[in-house]
Amino acid sequence: MSKLMIALFVTAGLSIAGTGSAQTYSVKNTSLATPMTKDNYAMAKKDADAQYKIDKDACSSLNGNAKDICVAEAKGKDSVAKADAEASYANTPKARESARVAHAKATYDVSVEKCDDLAGNRKDVCVKEAKAALVSAKADAKVDRVAVDTRKDATAKQAEASKEASADKRDADYKVAIEKCDALAGPAKDTCVDSAKVHYGKS
Repeated sequence: MSKLMIALFVTAGLSIAGTGSAQTYSVKNTSLATPMTKDNYAMAKKDADAQYKIDKDACSSLNGNAKDICVAEAKGKDSVAKADAEASYANTPKARESARVAHAKATYDVSVEKCDDLAGNRKDVCVKEAKAALVSAKADAKVDRVAVDTRKDATAKQAEASKEASADKRDADYKVAIEKCDALAGPAKDTCVDSAKVHYGKS
């Protein structure tokens, strides 16, 4: 495994729980990370493919549901690594939402496989709990993405309003300065007007 792939797994906080439906893939906060370069993004996907093959091959010695769980974990690690790489590369709220959904989906898939070790009502409850956790994680990811989009939109509008307010204030101050120049006459007035134009950026 390359150093880049190891770093991705470490920062992603990938953890495999051994019992019940506690399989979790913690979410990396890519919004605070430095955007990934195109070359590193391509390498991350290549490393994910290589690691997936290794992980899947390791499952071949298992049988029954243990093998199914192993394969689901391998697929989950692969999808999470690629989603995190995409989120780091794109560095957008939508990409980060998709990465969080990938984490949740990977957790769900493994959890459901582990539920197969149960029977009857215990199995039904296990599956329903896994589904509820997936729905909740998707909802939270969407809410956070919308919140970021809203903040960005609000920030843009605030910046535009601030720009317009500054322009309005300068225009008002310029008119005051010109009005003061009217108290003068001849060259003194001309100098006053020219000075006001330069100061307030008027042509």
